[in-house]
Amino acid sequence: MQQDFVKCKSEYGVYVKKGIEGNQLLICLYVDDLIVTGNNVKEIEAFKSQMMSEFEMSDLGKLTYFLGMEFTEVAEGLVMHQMKYASDILKRFNMMNYNPSSSPAETNLKLVMNEEEEPVDPTLFKQIVGSLRYLCNSRPDIAYAVGIISRFMSEPRVSHLLAAKRVMRYIKGTLQYDILFPKCLNESSMELMAYYDADWCGDKQDKKSTSGYLGPVWFELISSLSKIAFVNK
Repeated sequence: MQQDFVKCKSEYGVYVKKGIEGNQLLICLYVDDLIVTGNNVKEIEAFKSQMMSEFEMSDLGKLTYFLGMEFTEVAEGLVMHQMKYASDILKRFNMMNYNPSSSPAETNLKLVMNEEEEPVDPTLFKQIVGSLRYLCNSRPDIAYAVGIISRFMSEPRVSHLLAAKRVMRYIKGTLQYDILFPKCLNESSMELMAYYDADWCGDKQDKKSTSGYLGPVWFELISSLSKIAFVNK
């Protein structure tokens, strides 16, 4: 069955098919799970019918859950969140009874590797960090703090574990946070903004800087990143 999809160059697992009159069909593929979307309902239904005639598949209807991410359709658009996944993290690491924190990290947090500090279980620490990193898909507000603690997974110390628990305490108090993908009510009023910042030699040990950006449309986030930027010499 020939479908003429083109693999997206910037997003792994996304395929695009251009139809007539400017219509587009997008497929997000992960193993045997598919998300089908586009700007023409008839083309979406035709594609699903063709796939179901060729393969043994089930149509689960409108998107509500995908790989731990939950979706809710509201009047303003589509809401994405990971409330259940976040709750499972807190239960898994026994953080449900801790007091919530007002921020994911202390102001001007600077973690270092101190060999004299008491070590903690590296397996447990990696499990915590790995779980938090996946939560960043819908919680860009924790991306910076999670990026900082991720640097110490090989030999974590008490201060690093406390910083990780601070992130989880913040999550406990903000379980209801989500991301809204708004409907395009007026294309002429669409406004794309971008914010970028970086510290200067923020890492005390290797002088690496951390950069980050946010890209909102109509004040709703569509893209974000926090990572080590470069090494200053």
